[in-house]
Amino acid sequence: MENLLIDIMGWAGSVLLIAAYWMVSKKRIDPESKLYHGLNIGGSIFLIVNSGYYGAFPSTAVNVIWVFIGLFYLSKISSKK
Repeated sequence: MENLLIDIMGWAGSVLLIAAYWMVSKKRIDPESKLYHGLNIGGSIFLIVNSGYYGAFPSTAVNVIWVFIGLFYLSKISSKK
């Protein structure tokens, strides 16, 4: 059961990251929007759990960095308003 939850989190994280990229590419959301960065942060957190659990540490590291980038720009967006 634990593996199923970890797998679901991995797939959900992938879907969130792809959705963010697709929506920005199609100009459906602004790359400086809270939604865009929220999708990236959420997706990366799910992928951190998944890749860390399975020992895919390079992937885990990339996603940790991705979260910090998202948080940094989310804070910049929030401070502008």
